[in-house]
Amino acid sequence: MFIDEAKIYVKAGAGGNGCRSFYRDKYTRQGIPDGGSGGRGGDIITLADKNLASLLDFHYRRHFIASHGKHGSGNNRKGRDALPVIIRLPCGTVIKDATSGCVLADLTQDYSEVVIAQGGRGGRGNNRNQSVTKGSPGQERHLLLELKLIADVGIIGLPNAGKSTLINAVSRAHSKIAAYPFTTRFPVLGVVKQEGFSFVLADIPGLIKGSCLGRGLGDKFLRHIERTRVILHLIDIAATEGRDPFEDYATINKELGLFNKELMRRRQIIVANKMDLPGTRDNLRLFKKKLKQRVYCVSALKKEGLEELIEAIRKRLSAHRN
Repeated sequence: MFIDEAKIYVKAGAGGNGCRSFYRDKYTRQGIPDGGSGGRGGDIITLADKNLASLLDFHYRRHFIASHGKHGSGNNRKGRDALPVIIRLPCGTVIKDATSGCVLADLTQDYSEVVIAQGGRGGRGNNRNQSVTKGSPGQERHLLLELKLIADVGIIGLPNAGKSTLINAVSRAHSKIAAYPFTTRFPVLGVVKQEGFSFVLADIPGLIKGSCLGRGLGDKFLRHIERTRVILHLIDIAATEGRDPFEDYATINKELGLFNKELMRRRQIIVANKMDLPGTRDNLRLFKKKLKQRVYCVSALKKEGLEELIEAIRKRLSAHRN
């Protein structure tokens, strides 16, 4: 199961208390202060792990609490620091404070780590002729975790445009295919390998009009498009659902702009799919007349025109990397 959002509670450990102690023996009439300081409370640390692909684990475990530091003791013995609690998250996870909505961290690189809640400092002992203090409490937070997939290319389009068929045809992904809307209910990643070149392709669940307001599945998955460097816009040029291909194109772009205006500035690769079906030539001619930009014609089902499309993606990605 793919889960890309979770809410958790974290609490760092409190510091240990300082000790009030005096050393005395038969030769020492006045006690010598020898109370040790308390240990530091355990931190809560988030660590990005490329081997994780979902936030599913955090639907079963939602509370992460670190241990307290040990108290100081006599003979100048300092309390032991508590070990940190490490929370492993998939690369691409955005960590927000659930109360304020403030972004605390964005884990885009493997092994990147962030102290998300600091443990409390240990209290002072009296061994330096200081007043004894208690340990300070650790930080606690309610966190919202949002996973944004890290992919080179994101496939967008209305339901039944053929996105799953395309990703299955060009990679080893196994995205579900069926003749009804919203067959794909979560993003699917596939790796496309060419000689000396490879890239990650993401099949984004079908968007519809009103996706940015919560209709369909789009409001949950629009954020996955933000990290992609290339947007591949797939059009059902055969109009098998009875829609106008250009209106489909305009609808999706409007939803992208309402969600994030930056996405509108990103150049798209426009792909006319289902070219093996009758009537597509006339639809393609009208579509090109309105669009006035390069359109790649493919049949994902028959695997026709895919080599030219992959080459176009390769060139676009190479331009980004340079």
